[in-house]
Amino acid sequence: MEDALLTDWSRAQFALTAMYHWLFVPLTLGLSFIIAIMETIYVKTGNVVWKEITKFWMTLFAINFAIGLATGIIMEFEFGTNWSNYSWIVGDIFGAPLAIEGIMAFFMESTFFAVMFFGWDKVSKKMHLLSTWLVAIGSNLSALWILVANGWMQNPVGMVFNVDTARFEMESFWDVLFNPNAYSKFLHTIGSGYVMGSLFVVGISAWYLLKGRDVVKAKKSIVVGATFGLITSIFLIVSGDESAHEVALHQPTKLAAMEGLYDGHTRAGIVAVGQLNSEKEIGDKKEPFIWEIEIPYALSFLGFHNTDAFVAGINDLVYGNKEQGIESAKSKIEKGKVAIEALRSYKEAKKSGDIAKAKTALETFRANEPYFGYGYLSDEKEIIPPVALTFYSFHIMVGFGLWFLMLFFFVLYFAMVNRLDGKKMLLRLAVFSIPLGYIAGEAGWIVAEVGRQPWAIQDMLPVGMATSNVSVTAVQTTFWLFAIIFTLLMIAEIKIILKQIKLGMEGH
Repeated sequence: MEDALLTDWSRAQFALTAMYHWLFVPLTLGLSFIIAIMETIYVKTGNVVWKEITKFWMTLFAINFAIGLATGIIMEFEFGTNWSNYSWIVGDIFGAPLAIEGIMAFFMESTFFAVMFFGWDKVSKKMHLLSTWLVAIGSNLSALWILVANGWMQNPVGMVFNVDTARFEMESFWDVLFNPNAYSKFLHTIGSGYVMGSLFVVGISAWYLLKGRDVVKAKKSIVVGATFGLITSIFLIVSGDESAHEVALHQPTKLAAMEGLYDGHTRAGIVAVGQLNSEKEIGDKKEPFIWEIEIPYALSFLGFHNTDAFVAGINDLVYGNKEQGIESAKSKIEKGKVAIEALRSYKEAKKSGDIAKAKTALETFRANEPYFGYGYLSDEKEIIPPVALTFYSFHIMVGFGLWFLMLFFFVLYFAMVNRLDGKKMLLRLAVFSIPLGYIAGEAGWIVAEVGRQPWAIQDMLPVGMATSNVSVTAVQTTFWLFAIIFTLLMIAEIKIILKQIKLGMEGH
């Protein structure tokens, strides 16, 4: 009971930190490139209005960058404080991309950030422009290495388990770096950041137009923001398709939860919108939905790029499906326990010098190694993540993503035909869509991380085996401490940004 409580609070603390961190990161990723584009227009045209526009958005970027930095540092420290077992077991692999991120990407963006923000009258135009682009590139490279690490957790590759140290060790850095799950996750994540940055620029510019302030600069900002947003929204949809394909291949339980699919079948459809039946349980005969609208064949195509493909449901994954060659979770758990016992026997035999017994135990372990993590589970139903949270988060993310695509299209169209001033409702919707962008981004991370449960490393290390040996009280105390600090930081950022917006594009 105590161990379960410790795991839950450790997960809650890391989730709190990650979700607050993600309030700041996407704006950094997206706004950095939008600023670089705006400054490029200034350097190319020599129009001082574009310089003033760039400086305004750069000020808002700097506020967000500084506060986002604090949450990111705390999150990395938590691997050592709350997840020390995880850090010990996979440190050789997980630590490498994080170290590269700190040495290369973080120092790159931090160094040129100083030139970008303070160097307007101290360096040449081209040097300043180069610094702005390098900050944007550095920010996105930082995301790359972090997402390489996260992608490995979703689909562990390029490693071997050392039975003598009980640690996963890197066998191929290139396999880790070019893990399909890592780059699909990277592209989809930065795409969401680009859309968030575009919503921020379009929404604030729309507010200026509604107030009749800084009209010329607001219209120019809207054209850049909506153009960038429209292009990156399409990119986000394409990368999302590839990300879903990777989930189907390597995380079928997540895919089943995303769609509330209990009984797998061929030509599976996607639930466009629906309400889950809260009384539905794994293995019963109740209908999974109270009502739903389904797009036929879409899930089979999304997951496997084949409309006739079989998509496994929750019941198939828990109880097995011999016809489709799907092994039951109970069988995997039994094999996992054999692997754990074989590893224990191997260590004891090696310690006592019984080479023959050690060899036999090692062979037994290697035969059952793929199921090693399952041996720490006690219930076959544990392999399924929370269905309702995963399902609704996924559909909120997708629904808002489609809305943003339409918003950018109509805003850009009316801006180009010079009829945006009269579209008050569209401008209000643009302002209102700023928080929707944050909700969509957070929902995406809920799908990625909650959908992976119960695993810290997919199929290999349950979260219950990854925590530190600390007291529940210590984790609870720091949880509430971080909650207060992060909330104050968020309030501070909102107040400072709103103050700068009210000053206007000339008063920054």
